[in-house]
Amino acid sequence: MIIDRTPLNFNEVKEILKEIPENEKKQQVEVFLKKFLKTKSEQAKKIKEDLDKLDILKLKREHIVKIIDLLPEDASDLNKIFTDISLNDDETKKILEVIKNK
Repeated sequence: MIIDRTPLNFNEVKEILKEIPENEKKQQVEVFLKKFLKTKSEQAKKIKEDLDKLDILKLKREHIVKIIDLLPEDASDLNKIFTDISLNDDETKKILEVIKNK
């Protein structure tokens, strides 16, 4: 049953998995996370806080989650996350700066 539809980054999913009893599905998700998880929990929280502080109206929760999960290295990678809107150069630089300072 779906209780809430909130986008979660991989670190948040990893935390939720700790509360779930062992089963095959949990193991599959853990294998996936080991393969694709790029940040530690503390790093992800810091990036999220710093992105929130930027106060960019175009930056929504789902964008922040994807930025944390993918850690784009340049403007072209970042623009792949923002398919529905476009960022100006200043916004792009601010976001990439936060990622580089992780």
